[in-house]
Amino acid sequence: MSLRIASRPKLEKGGRFDVVVVGGGPAGLSAAVYASRFLLKTVVLTVDVGGQLNLTNWVDDYPGFSRISASELVARFRDHAQSFGVTIVPGVEVKSVMRENGLFRVLGTGGVDVYSGSVIIAVGAMRRKLGVPGEEEFQGRGVSYCSICDAPLFKGRNAVVVVGGGDSALEGVALLSSYVGRVYLVHRRGEFRAKPVLVEEVLARDNVELLLNSVVTEILGEDSVKAVKVLNKVTGETRILEVDGIFIEIGFEPAREFFKSIGLEVDDYGYIKVDEWMRTNIPGVFAAGDAINMWRGFRQVVTAAATGAVAAYSAYQYLIEKGLYRPAGFK
Repeated sequence: MSLRIASRPKLEKGGRFDVVVVGGGPAGLSAAVYASRFLLKTVVLTVDVGGQLNLTNWVDDYPGFSRISASELVARFRDHAQSFGVTIVPGVEVKSVMRENGLFRVLGTGGVDVYSGSVIIAVGAMRRKLGVPGEEEFQGRGVSYCSICDAPLFKGRNAVVVVGGGDSALEGVALLSSYVGRVYLVHRRGEFRAKPVLVEEVLARDNVELLLNSVVTEILGEDSVKAVKVLNKVTGETRILEVDGIFIEIGFEPAREFFKSIGLEVDDYGYIKVDEWMRTNIPGVFAAGDAINMWRGFRQVVTAAATGAVAAYSAYQYLIEKGLYRPAGFK
């Protein structure tokens, strides 16, 4: 479902921008919209357009839309940014960001080599996957990576599977148990890493069944998920669960090495440390969305977009303070 722009814009080598946004998900595109509204010359460099939205089909928790396809929401983000003159360049992986002659030099694949007064890092975080047959095939068609995002879409369904043993997994089970008839929790260990209060809440639900020391080996279906194959690692028994969906809640993988290569300070989990204005430890470099250390347990489109807007505002203030940008009419 990843959206790509028909004709990829060509960037002049050594071209100058006010803001380079690294990442084209909700945070990056929101940052681009706000930066361009501040009349900043803005470019978005991204592997794809859409970010985590490319992992789902429907969105019903973004204000203003009771239900909208993820692809349409991404298109609206993209078109909004382009309507303000933002240049979006997909298919680019940024390799380095370095200071050079008072500016930031940004290098990426495909020969991208541009300069900017500020940089906004919004590359998100990759959701860990199971890597089993059927996972890619049914992604967005019963395979979900966000219980909080997609639980309402399964209201009235017979059964679902949640995979994981941390806070996100158990929070997902508690939420889903209010929407579906039965929830199976599959965890590869015999004990949970989640907060005890969450474990107690899940254990108190009559429609939750725990499958511990177990792993999902295959996801089955036709047009959408119909069943999940589960292996008990202790007994060797394989069980096929007839379900309407599977929620994979086994964590995220931030781009820790990329962040460190830039010189960004990260937390113990590998996410970029920011303050309330999305400022990083490097003056002129800001961060937003799933890449940052704020709200790790609550990753939403609306929060990503909000942090992108704040990052753009901070970049604007920084450029003015450093004399790198002078608004029209400013003397």
